[in-house]
Amino acid sequence: MSITDILTLAPLLVIAGAPVVVMLVIAFYRNHLLTVILTLFSLLCALGATRAVSDDLPGRITRLVIMDGYALFFMVLIFGATVAVTLLSYTYVEAKPEIREEYYVLLLSAALGAAVLVCAAHFASFILGLEILNISLYALIAYFRTDVKCLEAGLKYLILASASDAFLLFGMSLVYSQTGTMEFGVQFAGAAVMNAVMLTGMGMVVIGIGFKLALVPFHMWTPDVYEGAPAPVAAFVATVSKGAIFAILFRYFAALNLQDHVSFFALFAAIATASMFVGNILALLQHGVKRILAYSSIAHMGYVLVAFLAGGSFAVIAMSYYLTAYFITVLGAFGVVTAISGSEGDADDLDEYRGMAWRRPWLSGVFAAMLLSLAGIPLTAGFIGKFYVLAAGIGSSLWLLAVVLVINSAIGLYYYLRIIVTMYVLPETHPKTAGPPPHFAAGVVLGLLVVLLVGLGVYPGPLIETIRMAVAGFV
Repeated sequence: MSITDILTLAPLLVIAGAPVVVMLVIAFYRNHLLTVILTLFSLLCALGATRAVSDDLPGRITRLVIMDGYALFFMVLIFGATVAVTLLSYTYVEAKPEIREEYYVLLLSAALGAAVLVCAAHFASFILGLEILNISLYALIAYFRTDVKCLEAGLKYLILASASDAFLLFGMSLVYSQTGTMEFGVQFAGAAVMNAVMLTGMGMVVIGIGFKLALVPFHMWTPDVYEGAPAPVAAFVATVSKGAIFAILFRYFAALNLQDHVSFFALFAAIATASMFVGNILALLQHGVKRILAYSSIAHMGYVLVAFLAGGSFAVIAMSYYLTAYFITVLGAFGVVTAISGSEGDADDLDEYRGMAWRRPWLSGVFAAMLLSLAGIPLTAGFIGKFYVLAAGIGSSLWLLAVVLVINSAIGLYYYLRIIVTMYVLPETHPKTAGPPPHFAAGVVLGLLVVLLVGLGVYPGPLIETIRMAVAGFV
């Protein structure tokens, strides 16, 4: 392997070596703070390595992965989100009785799996990245063994994810039997292979991907896993895991114009519509904050599918910007849940947030800002993201989906405001003392997320231009 090849694969090599280094260090010396520092250093090195892949380097040195601007952009999102989750996890994990250091090995391994997914261009690398991500998530969700909810959530995710993987693998085998190749771009080169077996195989692949994205009707695991998983892990599942899957979904279908294939277009349109309505309507009935955020995530994945169905370069830009805004808001929302959770359990019940603005005004303000962004209120990143997705849908004449998106945005506003009103309602007895401030690391993360939330809502131009350059030539 030449120096050029090593530089091209530098982000993957760094993030692959990170869990090994951390594991070796904790084998000789266990220290929670040192492990966190090593984890952060590794992730920052991985972020720096993305800069080593310049335009003059070959983006594809094997048939398995492609290191183009699209993959590098999502790697930056993944590594940045993992940095935020690591910082949010420090105090949270410190308060738990379990062994702490292996948590970060699993976190780095999950980030590696997500990074492999976003640059996968072959079924083999797709499955490799997916299984690295999945196995790490099984352990992360059930990491705190003394918590029955964690164990239940981990077991549910294990069983249902294994079933979805079976669909995915069988679908891949059917596609391979018709095309004779496992490379994404080559599979759709000939229109003659679009027979019943090929369509069945692709349908099974869609089922497997639909489970990972928690799209209706493959969403049943989401509220239970979000509720039972530790708050930082739920944030990771909601952002890094789903962002990586959406990245590979766009890459897999990039060579196929869905609007020319009525059956697949109708299937995805029905899934998008059902996800938006089911996610928002069921969120109205919940009393747990994590379950509300879970159903909200189902609806948001439906929103992104509108851009996916629109197709074209503008749709890729809209999807990338929307997922960036979604990462920021969901990390911020779960970051507040993490900051106010104690050793006895997560702050999940809506009643625990009643009058919180009078005890913890800073955290309440951050949570309100994140919820307003999820609702798509102007001057937030969520508004710009939703505007771009809607513009992509209208630009491709997807009028029905555009109307559904607008209606569901109005429905979603209700339960977001419900949480905000609960936080700002005047308590019966005014608290004499304010609650403890968040840990310094969590405070820095939440402060930076708020700056990004407002900054990208007011001045989105630089990020949009960055995305446009990153995805140039992708479609």
